[in-house]
Amino acid sequence: MTENDIAYFAGLFDGEGSVYYKKMKQKKHQRPGKPTHNVWVVRMEIAMTDKDTLQWCYDLFQCGSFGERKVKKGYKRQWRWRVSHRDALNLALAIWPYTKTKLHKIEQIIDHYEDYDGVDRTNVVDLENYRQTRRFNWNLHGN
Repeated sequence: MTENDIAYFAGLFDGEGSVYYKKMKQKKHQRPGKPTHNVWVVRMEIAMTDKDTLQWCYDLFQCGSFGERKVKKGYKRQWRWRVSHRDALNLALAIWPYTKTKLHKIEQIIDHYEDYDGVDRTNVVDLENYRQTRRFNWNLHGN
């Protein structure tokens, strides 16, 4: 995976992708009287009619699910690549330096896991510093 691949993907995701970051109520069991629980749904996905492009995304990051999306009769076939939870965090961290349109939602995912992963965050590098360090590391490794 090269920096150009990630930058290209970030542009593709900015235009065609979607980010779902929401807290919602979910029933653990269908039996009456069972409580509902608040759960976080963290998901990033791209849906499009070009299968080869989405296959490239899936192969590039090697995570998530990839398959055909159901569409109404008479419409062109669509394909969807979707990542969720920690895979979405890794994807968000990879494309964060290049994202414009969906930057706010990407940062929500990153912030969510910084708050909930159980790691002591008293000495955290801010995102701008991370971006500069990442760029420096890419140059060191010849990527």
